[in-house]
Parts: sequence; structure tokens; C-alpha cells
Amino acid sequence: MRIVIVDDSGMRATVLEDGLREAGYDDIEVMVPRGGFVARLERISPDVVLMNLGSPSRDTLEDMFAVSRALARPIAMFVDSSDEAMIGAAIDAGVSAYVVDGLRKERVKPVLELAIRRFHAFARMQAERDEAVTALAERKTIDRAKQILMRTRQLAEPDAYALLRKTAMNQGRRIIDVADALITASGLLGDT
Repeated sequence: MRIVIVDDSGMRATVLEDGLREAGYDDIEVMVPRGGFVARLERISPDVVLMNLGSPSRDTLEDMFAVSRALARPIAMFVDSSDEAMIGAAIDAGVSAYVVDGLRKERVKPVLELAIRRFHAFARMQAERDEAVTALAERKTIDRAKQILMRTRQLAEPDAYALLRKTAMNQGRRIIDVADALITASGLLGDT
């Protein structure tokens, strides 16, 4: 597992690095959060990012948004102190674990594991949501195509669906593709 530690303090980075090495991780790189570090992170393509920031600023959180969008990887952030607004902003930025005043090497492995698990759980939820949104959009398209068939061919709803399904099977296409083509053709002919 490739891990990048983003830290502007060499002493704090050493604590994280020691904790990771004691936990059995050895592919570790330390990076200072300055001058295009997001692009450097993208090139390295780590599996996990650990950020150790004394007191994160709004600019730092903006950088976190950029890191989260660019990498889509688990991110754990260690800070010395924080407030509710900062915690909310960090989570909105894609931070999987936000640890306040908890920089001790024996805590690094559990925090790393938590960040990975939370990241994967959130990714699963997003994938399920995306599938549901797609299924709903496809259902609406199929319903619209059925309505066109019901209106233009005087078919009952089950018969309109059966015609769409039979056409899809005969053409070796998905029913959503047939429904989409029917809606497009109907629009071109002015039947919608």
C-alpha cells in the first residue's frame, strides 16, 4: 500500500511515518503542502493520504477538495485543534477520518484502517445511489416510450411494454435503447 503523508512539520511527519512503519507499511512518502502538491500527489497516485496539519485554514480545506476530487482515495487528517465548522468542511472535502489532538504513533494504524473502511463504505453508497438514479431515469424513459405506443397504436400498457420487450429481443438490444430510439423517432415525426 502506497501512503503519502502531507505535512509541513518534519517532526510531526516523523511520528506518522514511525507509526506506519511499526504497523508494517513501508511504501511511504512525505510531502510538504506547497507549490502544486496536488499535481505531485496525482503523479504518485497513493492508496491513502494522511494529512498532518496543526490548524487547517480555509485554503488547506480548498486543497483537500482538490485532492479528494483528483484522487478519490481515503484521506485522514490529523489536526491540533478544530471547531465544528472545520470538521464539517473537512468531511465535505472528502476527508474519511478527522482526528483532533490525536497524533501518536500507536494511533496511526487504527486511524488509517478507519479512513479506508469509511472511504469504501461511502464509495459503495455512492455507487448504489448512482445505480438507483440510473434505474429511475431508465424507468421514466421506458414509461414515456410506452405512453407513445399506447397513444399511437391504441395499446394497453402491458401490450406496449411487451412490444418494447419483443423489439429489444429481436434486435439484440436493451429495452432502454429501444425506448430511447422510439422517443427520438417520435420527436422527429412530431408525435410527442
